[in-house]
This record gives sequence, C-alpha cells and structure tokens, in this order.
Amino acid sequence: MSDTHPANDSLNIWQELNYLAAMLWAILATSAQRQTWVRTVRSELVLQIYSSGVQAIRFVLYVSIAIGISVVAQSLVWMQKIGQPKLLGPLLVTVLIREAVPVLTNLLAIGRNGTTMTGELGQMSISGEIRVLDSQGLDPFIYLVLPRVLGLTISVFCLNLFFLIGSFVSGYLFSTLLTPQVGDAASFFQSILDSIDGLDLVNFLIKTLLPALFTGIICCHTGLSVRGSAAKLPAAIKRALANSVRALFLTSSLVSLLTYI
Repeated sequence: MSDTHPANDSLNIWQELNYLAAMLWAILATSAQRQTWVRTVRSELVLQIYSSGVQAIRFVLYVSIAIGISVVAQSLVWMQKIGQPKLLGPLLVTVLIREAVPVLTNLLAIGRNGTTMTGELGQMSISGEIRVLDSQGLDPFIYLVLPRVLGLTISVFCLNLFFLIGSFVSGYLFSTLLTPQVGDAASFFQSILDSIDGLDLVNFLIKTLLPALFTGIICCHTGLSVRGSAAKLPAAIKRALANSVRALFLTSSLVSLLTYI
C-alpha cells in the first residue's frame, strides 16, 4: 500500500505551482533588464530558437497538412453540402484556433525539445559544468535557463502561426479537389477572420505562450536537479515530460473555463 497521504499530495502540488509562478516571474523580470542580454546569452537564445523552431518547421508542416486535410477540408466540403457555409468560420475558429493548434504545437515541443533540454542540462549537472559556471561568477539561470525558456516560447508561438496557415491553406486546396462547389479562397479566409474576436486572440496567446514557458521551466529545473550518475537521466526526462504535459492540459483547461464559460 502506498504511504502517500492526500494532504502531502496537495502540498506538493501547491509547492510546484508556487515554484512555477516564482520562476515565471523571475524569467519575465530578468529578461526585461538590458544588462541581461550579453553576447553569450543572445547566442544561446538564437541557438535555442534555431533548434526548437527552425528545425521543427518541416515536421510541423507535415502535421499541419494532415490536420488541414482531415479537419479543414472535410468541414468545408460538408458545410457546402448542407448549405451552411456561414458556419465554417466559427467551426474552424472553435476547433483549431481556440483548442487544437495550441495544444498540438505545445505537445510537439514537449516531445521534441523537452527531452533534449532536460537531457542536456542533466548531463551538464552530472559532469559538474554547473559548478564551474558558479565558480566563474556566471549565473546558470541567466546563461542556461533564461535563453532556453524564452527561445522555446518564441519558437512555439511562431510554429503555432505556421501550423494555422499550413492547415488552412492545405485544407482549402484539398477541398477544391473533393468538390468543385467550394467558394473562392478570399471568401474562405474572410469567413475565418470575421469569426475571430478579441477573446479568441487572448485565448490563443495564453494557450500558446504559458504552456511553453512552463515546459521550459519544468525541463530546465528537472535537468539541473539531476545528481549522481547518468543512469538517472532517463527517469528525469520521463518526469519532466509528464509534468510538462500535465501543466499543458491544466493550463489549457483553465484558460478555456475562464475565457468561454
């Protein structure tokens, strides 16, 4: 029988939330200071954007095309068949912009970048590189954590936009192959733009940025907390990914409840 007490579980969750909030505030406050962005930190930020964003474009393109064909194209065709083309914009905004795309892109980032980030920092912690930075008077938070978290967040935001554009364009093009009755492209994209309001934009931004920030914080913290031998890295990576996914769905659910209910 497990010795875990419900009260202890609640305390641990509360401590985790406090830690995430404190780290989030520290990252936002530190990033706003001009002296933070020395050349080394800027270089790390660029490298993180390249590895998290640029190198993921091809894979995101494949997934966005698949979503465009399976969701956008079929919705467009069926709305035309039942004679309700005006419902297409609100449907796609609800399914893709409000819910699916921010969650899918963050899941891709967790699976692709969370593993690398946790393993990299975990190896640095085990090998003693973190202690070397401290001994040289360099803050590991500024030189290691800050550029990785912000780089991942910027990448996820850009990939989200790329995902949306790829889904809508591929979905419309594929729908023209399924039925000749599909309207012109201008009307299709205008119906989507007309269905987006300010609350949708706020929802999209929060669901995009906040989980990405949490993923970066969780993976960096877990990697830097690894001690002992490299045999502990797989368990640390698994724990970081699980906590990142949990933070993603919890954040998305809370944002949906607060903005639409």
